Amino acid sequence: MWNKLMGKLPILFGLGLLFFFGILALQRSGTPKAIQTGSWGLSFPKEGETPVGNATREQLAQYDAVYVGDGAEKVIYLTFDAGYENGCTAQILDVLAEQNVPAAFFLVGNYLEQNPDLVRRMQAEGHMVANHTYHHYNMSKISDPATFRKELESLEELYTGITGEPLARYYRPPQGIYSEENLKLAQEMGYRTVFWSLAYVDWQNDVQPSAQEAFSKLIPRIHNGAVVLLHSTSKTNADILGELLNRWKELGYRFGTLEELFSGESS
Repeated sequence: MWNKLMGKLPILFGLGLLFFFGILALQRSGTPKAIQTGSWGLSFPKEGETPVGNATREQLAQYDAVYVGDGAEKVIYLTFDAGYENGCTAQILDVLAEQNVPAAFFLVGNYLEQNPDLVRRMQAEGHMVANHTYHHYNMSKISDPATFRKELESLEELYTGITGEPLARYYRPPQGIYSEENLKLAQEMGYRTVFWSLAYVDWQNDVQPSAQEAFSKLIPRIHNGAVVLLHSTSKTNADILGELLNRWKELGYRFGTLEELFSGESS
């Protein structure tokens, strides 16, 4: 029996190699793996370079989703999330106007209902208003397609009622919590999903970071094609925005739009 087993070792070894290289080939074949339900997160192996996300650019691209540009140019895509208004947005808009920098604002229903003048100002000054859902639910827990669609369509209708214009078809999942099914449903509605490649803890109003703490995250970690997420509820963000934009410009960056971001993805 031992001799028979020894005689089969070369065959077993060969089969093992075939299995190993078969798996390796699948991993390198470029076929995107499934995207798991989760909360969007990033790791920064090296400052100044593209961070690693929960899903790859290739995996996201199959659902018209992105988290970062292609990295070929020193360009930043500036975005703000706002679940409510606490007096900082007008100051942020003033700085953006002074610096001639475009931004995208992902808003919820409550924000539009209570701040129509600010929404109209965003639109009038050339910024994009985009869909952060009507109620800011955890969308990964919504399995009914009709309920999912209603969350986005209700915000579309409200925005059009305020501005007379259609809402831009860009979507950011509340809290960055997503599922593959969410991405499919958004895509079927004609939406492009926008995650981010740079953010920091700026949303806790009672524990706002200092300017130094903000700069320590937002300057060293900036990178080509960065999709930056800031919260417009942050007083720190409002106070440092002018200097922050200047410092990014001094590093050679310019500011692009989400249309440009996705145009680059499809080219």
